[in-house]
Amino acid sequence: MNILEVKPRNLQGKKLKLLRKSGNIPAILYGPKIKESQSLEVDYEKFKNLYREAGESSLIKLKINNAEKNVLIREVQRDSVSGRFLHVDFYEVPMAEKIKLAVPLEFVGESEAVKSLGAVLVKNIMEIEIEALPKDLPREIHIDLSKLKTFEDNIKVKDIEVSSGVKILADLEEIVASVVPPRSEEELKELEEKPVEKVEEVKVISEKKEKESVPEAGEGAQ
Repeated sequence: MNILEVKPRNLQGKKLKLLRKSGNIPAILYGPKIKESQSLEVDYEKFKNLYREAGESSLIKLKINNAEKNVLIREVQRDSVSGRFLHVDFYEVPMAEKIKLAVPLEFVGESEAVKSLGAVLVKNIMEIEIEALPKDLPREIHIDLSKLKTFEDNIKVKDIEVSSGVKILADLEEIVASVVPPRSEEELKELEEKPVEKVEEVKVISEKKEKESVPEAGEGAQ
C-alpha cells in the first residue's frame, strides 16, 4: 500500500497561495468516522508521484504525525491552464465495509482485426462501477483487446475478469469495446461532398422572410 505523509494545516483563504508557492498543496480529510474535516497540507512532488501510481481507486495510507489513516483520493482540483494540483480531498474508508467506486479501464494487447483487417477500434466506456472492500479495490481493470479478431467480435461487461472480491455493477450486456470496418473510398468521398449550409445564407433568408411578414404602413388598418 502506498504511504503519504501529510501535516496539519493552519493557513486558510487567501493565504493558501503562499502555501502553494512554498511547494505544498492544501488538502482536507473527511469520512464517516470523522466528526469535523481536518485541514492538511501535502508536499506537491510527493503527491504528484503517488497520484500517478495510485490514482483515485487505490487505497493509500495517510500518515498524520503519529496517526495513520486508510484513505482514498476522492477528488483533486487542478489549474485549468497549467494542470497543476490546487487542492486534494482524502476520504477515510471503513475497512470492514464495501464501497462503490468507478474504476478506470486500461486497454491492453492488440486487436487482430485492427492489425490485419484495417478495422477501427471503438471504446464505448472508459471506466466501470464496482463494489468491493477497500483492500480489494483495483487500481484499474485491464481489457484484453486481442479478443477482437473479426468484425463480429466485441467485448462485453460480462467478459471482464476481476478478482473474487470485486463485484461489477454495470449492465453485463453492455459493450465495452468493438471493431468496425473502415470507411470505403465512396463513403469518404460522400462525406467530403456533403453540402454545408452557410450561416450567412440562412441569416439573409430569415431576414427576408421577416421583412415580408411585416405589413407596410397603413396595411391592416380598417
